[in-house]
Amino acid sequence: MLDVRIIRESPDLVKHAVEVKGIDLDVDALVALDAETRRLRHEVDNVQGERKRRSKEFGRADEATREKLRAEQADFDARLTSLREEHAAKAAELQELMLQVPGIPWDGSPVGAGEAENVVIKQVGTPPTFDFEPLDHVALLEERGWAEFARARNVSGERAYALRGDAVLLERALLSFALDLLIARHFTPISVPSLVREGPLVGTGMFPKGREETYELPADDLFLAGTGEVALVGLHAGEILDKAQLPVLYAGISPCFRREIGSAGRDVRGLIRVHQFEKVEQFVICEADDAESERWHQALLDCAEQVLVDLDLAYEVVECSTGDMGLGKFRMNDINTWFPSLDSYRETHSCSTLHDWQARRANLRYRDADGTIRHAHTLNNTAVATPRLLAAVIENHQTADRRIAVPEALRPYLHGREVL
Repeated sequence: MLDVRIIRESPDLVKHAVEVKGIDLDVDALVALDAETRRLRHEVDNVQGERKRRSKEFGRADEATREKLRAEQADFDARLTSLREEHAAKAAELQELMLQVPGIPWDGSPVGAGEAENVVIKQVGTPPTFDFEPLDHVALLEERGWAEFARARNVSGERAYALRGDAVLLERALLSFALDLLIARHFTPISVPSLVREGPLVGTGMFPKGREETYELPADDLFLAGTGEVALVGLHAGEILDKAQLPVLYAGISPCFRREIGSAGRDVRGLIRVHQFEKVEQFVICEADDAESERWHQALLDCAEQVLVDLDLAYEVVECSTGDMGLGKFRMNDINTWFPSLDSYRETHSCSTLHDWQARRANLRYRDADGTIRHAHTLNNTAVATPRLLAAVIENHQTADRRIAVPEALRPYLHGREVL
């Protein structure tokens, strides 16, 4: 959520953000509704003050005056009730619009409608060349008996999978490797629930726009989260932290669930785009300082790059366009990893800075050194998301005899095995 003072004082700035992010929002109507809501609040306060004055007057009045005041009280109370109801309705309407206001994007973000306008800013590593005909990860997994795709679809439908044997061990190794890397960088490992209430989804900005992408459990008034970020923001929602506690650094691990409605027909084969996956998420709460946010953005990006360097995977870093970065983000960099079977790079990491947009929605605050209460800044990035990264490792490190050469960084988690 954007600070309402920015909307009041700089509506043209907000209109620009709405335009470049492709949001359907009438900023002028929002400003007018805000003014009307404040006018009604002022009127309610005035009438309540009048009611208090009348109450004191009633206590001092003689009986004749009291009779007069009693006769007027019913109309007066009805007016106050009507004003309160009108204000509550306008305030609720305003809140709905405020949830649609985008964050102001970074000046360096490419302006564009979507992924096509993203700009590659760096490429690292060289895609592998093979002196044999490489297989894609599905064929490799099935040939080795490491996955059940058809049987899993019988259980759960499309985009389902079940890993077996060494593929399971390799996936666990990736997740453990990511946790250890983050722990070495002073992140606190934390397992978080995937079952979440609506509040945390609103607080992170996943709702209201992303509701159709989220699995709902209406009997329990719960949802299945698509990322650990939801719970990581929700853990501190409504709290006031002390500045000395910042930055809060979490390495969150959780299963994640996405309906993938908007991706129908895309990446339908194997492990590239599935409904259920596991992720180690980098998450930061820091003080409300642009330079501090930028420092942590680069730190999260560097950590994700280190994962891919250690796994000996070629990748590219992308500056995401305004239309691709999402409603609340100030800046977003995707990292795309090379997939031999696709002969292209595909997204495996997404690094986002949200400034105080998310914290305002979740009411996540801290007390500054001078005692001032401020909304914090939040950032997040993937460390490892499987099984997509697992597919990349399998395809890039396959051998002519259809085995997998284990990257050196993963060998300690596989009892020193060099080949699977």
